[in-house]
Amino acid sequence: MTSIEVTLVTGRSLAQGIALEKGKLSEDYLKNVAVVELDENDLRRLGISEGDTVKVKTKFGEVVVKAIKSREPHPGIAFIPMGPWASLVVDPSTEGSGMPTLKGIHAEISPTKEPVMNPVEILRRVYNLTKKIPPMDPAEVVVVKEETKRIEKHVTCAFCGSLCDDLEVVISGGRIIDVRKACALGRSKILHAHENRILSAYIRKNGELVKADLKEAIRHAAKILVNADYPLLYGWSSTSVEAIKLGLELAEILGGAFDNTSVICHGPSIQALQEVGLVTCTLGQVKNYADLIIYWGCNPLHAHPRHLARYTVLSRGVYVKSRKERKFVVVDVRQTSTARAADLFIKVRPNEDYELLSALRMIIKGFDIEASEVAGVPIEKIYELADMMMSAKFGVIFYGLGLTMTKGKSRNIEEVIKLVQELNEWTKFVLIPMRGHYNVTGANQVCAWTTGYPYSIDFRRGYPRHIPGLTSAPDLLANGDVDAVLIVASDPVAHFPNEAVRHMLKIPLITIDPKWSLTATVSDVVIPSAIVGLECEGTAYRMDAVPIRLRKLIEPPPGVLSDEEILRMLLDEVKKLKGIGGS
Repeated sequence: MTSIEVTLVTGRSLAQGIALEKGKLSEDYLKNVAVVELDENDLRRLGISEGDTVKVKTKFGEVVVKAIKSREPHPGIAFIPMGPWASLVVDPSTEGSGMPTLKGIHAEISPTKEPVMNPVEILRRVYNLTKKIPPMDPAEVVVVKEETKRIEKHVTCAFCGSLCDDLEVVISGGRIIDVRKACALGRSKILHAHENRILSAYIRKNGELVKADLKEAIRHAAKILVNADYPLLYGWSSTSVEAIKLGLELAEILGGAFDNTSVICHGPSIQALQEVGLVTCTLGQVKNYADLIIYWGCNPLHAHPRHLARYTVLSRGVYVKSRKERKFVVVDVRQTSTARAADLFIKVRPNEDYELLSALRMIIKGFDIEASEVAGVPIEKIYELADMMMSAKFGVIFYGLGLTMTKGKSRNIEEVIKLVQELNEWTKFVLIPMRGHYNVTGANQVCAWTTGYPYSIDFRRGYPRHIPGLTSAPDLLANGDVDAVLIVASDPVAHFPNEAVRHMLKIPLITIDPKWSLTATVSDVVIPSAIVGLECEGTAYRMDAVPIRLRKLIEPPPGVLSDEEILRMLLDEVKKLKGIGGS
């Protein structure tokens, strides 16, 4: 049977982001995430057609998915959207960084007649799950008094780190019926907010989740956490700053570990800036001043769809007023939708961003490069990019997980930071990471101002310690170090490497979340919460560390509280069990 060798890349896609708001057990999610995007020539080499099933195999695992043709050419590169299928074949080793390697992985792809497993089948057949999966509640039905239609303006979208705050939301009968100005991701989140909801608390009894009173669920969760020798509190990037503060207090009292989702996205960025600093600015400054925009290792048209129009290439600033006055560059291992729109596309060889960054630094420092190419890029193109950087009046590099998830991790980020620092000897240049979850930056901020450390925090000794590679969630789980997990607003069972998931399924899990996820379905305690920015208010930090207030627009389902209220109740119960009084 024909097989081909490729480099595997995982990440977000627009279709994946839209589908996840409909639920990870939905047909839409299966259709759009259990796929591998292949170049047309690679499909031909395999002797298959679009829609046929293939087996993707790495030395870390294998998975069957459907092959689809990529819209942009990228021979030798295979892309699987982040999700439970990709998680089966990624490299779980963090190499002491806390960050698994989720991009640039050698893989073999071959045709197969095996069927694609749905998420529940993965849990059953791959992880040998014996717990019963509960039936999903129907879509929430809101019963309110008749009211006239109203339009809420200047609403902030709580999906990605762009935190666009200019949306218009149309509300009638206590339900959101339309959203204006939002991208496809934000629109999907808001319009599907009532779907796939957890509508009551659950406790697992005799292997089955049964409905319970909220206070009973809180007491049960508190007992699990207090009785654990070393609990992990994980998630936090899709909830409010106010909730995160309570979570940190809870972790300290329990003597456990506290980690947020930056550990599997921009954790290496934080490690790098701790080493060499950071030259940055706000998105407003980019919009008004930047005449050179570089996106490195990211695809904002899929992950942050309004970023180009609202803040960069297509935005109208005070001093740079139009697209004609800006140059736009994309650096990536494959041609993407964003790359197709760029003035210059630099295709770098997988796992060799560091080499390309070093070459650019050499040119800027006045050294000659004798090689004909570096990292697969012709030397002429590297000089062209260096010239564009040095001649810009105000340049910015937005970089994504193409730098943090690949080989090199924090060293890649150190190199790009040094590049930007050296460019400031010629002109004004800044660097901004493309943050994914809407409040992952806020999670880092709260952790830093509370403990001195931004993520992967350990409280076992009664004071905070930060040891990525040891106290980071993927390592703690893969090594079997923790004996209970509280998950808030996250779904690690769907997104963590398989070694970490295997341990999670062996220990007590507590989930606080507005919606059913793979993690919630296998948890021992499930507590529903309100959606921040729709059903309760709170504070979030944009990707440039600007805090933005999120408003309450509609009422949550009956009896459903905010994360902040739930965590306060849980904190009081834990204090009571430990004999240290309420808050």
